[in-house]
Amino acid sequence: MHGSEYKDGQHSTPEEDPRPKLWPRVLGSLAIVGMMVGLMIGRLTAPEPVELQQVEVQPGELVLWFNDEPRLHGEQVDGTVAIVFEAQGKAQGGQFKFNGKAVNWRVRRAEGGLVLTVVAARALQGDWAGAPQDGRWRLQVNLRE
Repeated sequence: MHGSEYKDGQHSTPEEDPRPKLWPRVLGSLAIVGMMVGLMIGRLTAPEPVELQQVEVQPGELVLWFNDEPRLHGEQVDGTVAIVFEAQGKAQGGQFKFNGKAVNWRVRRAEGGLVLTVVAARALQGDWAGAPQDGRWRLQVNLRE
């Protein structure tokens, strides 16, 4: 058995290979290419985010237009109508007349998306219904005293 010291110009451990190690580079390159292809496929198949496009005021109702059907949750609290949408959009607000009295509405951003609030000096109730129309989603909020 040979030791690790030199004897007659021979060594018991092989000399280090002077050629570069390409296998780690090949595996790293394959991992990077695979990740990039996966990201591109994910980007192509991801659904477009739901966006509030416009709000129309009509007699006794609000009409909200979205690019797709949003998930929503609505409540009537102390005479106020509030609806939370899982959507993106800009904050906006306005005022209109309902039975000769002023009604204020406001869309604001929140953690889960957008919140529509409709408030008046007297208690309001409302119901809402949505349906696809002209390639967009139309949500109609009807108000009553």
